[in-house]
Amino acid sequence: MSVREDAVAIAGDLAELRRRIHQDPEIGLDLPRTQAKVLGALDGLPLEVTRGHALSSVTGVLRGAQPGPTVLLRGDMDALPITERTGLPYASAVTGVMHACGHDLHTAMLAGAARLLSARQAELPGNVIFMFQPGEEGQAGATHMISEGVLDAAGGRPVAAYALHAASAQFPRGMFSTRPGSMMAAADILDVTVRGHGGHASQPHLAQDPIPAACEMVTALQTLVTRRFDVFDPVVITVGSFHAGTADNIVPDEAHFLATVRSFSAAARDRVRATSLGLIADLATAHGLQAEADYLDGYPVTVNDAAETAFAGQAVADLFGEDRLIAQANPLPGAEDFSFVLDEVPGAFLMLGAVPEGSDPATAPFNHAADAVFDDSILPDGAALLAELALRRLAAGAGPAAP
Repeated sequence: MSVREDAVAIAGDLAELRRRIHQDPEIGLDLPRTQAKVLGALDGLPLEVTRGHALSSVTGVLRGAQPGPTVLLRGDMDALPITERTGLPYASAVTGVMHACGHDLHTAMLAGAARLLSARQAELPGNVIFMFQPGEEGQAGATHMISEGVLDAAGGRPVAAYALHAASAQFPRGMFSTRPGSMMAAADILDVTVRGHGGHASQPHLAQDPIPAACEMVTALQTLVTRRFDVFDPVVITVGSFHAGTADNIVPDEAHFLATVRSFSAAARDRVRATSLGLIADLATAHGLQAEADYLDGYPVTVNDAAETAFAGQAVADLFGEDRLIAQANPLPGAEDFSFVLDEVPGAFLMLGAVPEGSDPATAPFNHAADAVFDDSILPDGAALLAELALRRLAAGAGPAAP
């Protein structure tokens, strides 16, 4: 049977694994129960399986019967600190924790790909690394796995790396979407404390009020975005936290705010770092105050290799039909720590629509929502594509990918 037919045959197993993971979610780098479920799903397969040291990762290596290059496939496993309100029969049984971003589907699809490829070990001209990763949601789990050697787990660096991300909205169910170049944004944090000197609010001239200066910084950062950056290489600065003072009649000593900073190119990221810090320092000086500003690097831009993206797109078209692939016009403003892998290895990151049947992709709750629902029916397609990408890329050899 074909990879797609074999994937359909194990669809029930994939859904059962996904739902067990969904019902028992874990956050961060330490996911012992999820790790155990993954190890159980891989049990009996001809894989070299290792566990992480600094995190509950699982790395599986499938060595083909014939020599050749290595391909890496990745699935993230962690959940979010959200109280689920989907009402599903397999909803989270852990208070305040939910698989609201589809990582349970990613894990099940990667486990499925491991089964499909293990059944084809005799025909594999090379090796496959299966990267089951904790800590994608802000803990940079990919960097921990890279430091522990996941990219060299098969003995040599992969020639390509691929990952899928399920979406509970925006993309129609079963549709794949990707683009060459910038696929997802960089995500950094701007942490600012403006320091003045408190006093009585009735006589602010006898104090050094940090609140007006901090407010001016917030609005000036929005002007910075529109006047210092190319509209075709944009940045987004959103202040999500602002705290100052304790009462209406007290000038506080300090004001503090936090902002997320999104950019879509390395050049824009470097520039927004320098210009935002300079702006804050200048405004503080203009007000006769002090400001402590830290620009905290988060995830870099997720950059798809052009050749690997075309290669992946052709695999989608051949496996499912050309009508199942959407050419994504713009990068997504979310961030991904698969970006750290793609900084080291050429590859492609693809989206896969998982909107429940009967829901409108334009209005359905999107990833990270407490009522986001993902359709299990996409699991065999995701597993089949991951397996097909590995099969095709190994057959293409160690040179650059060609559609």
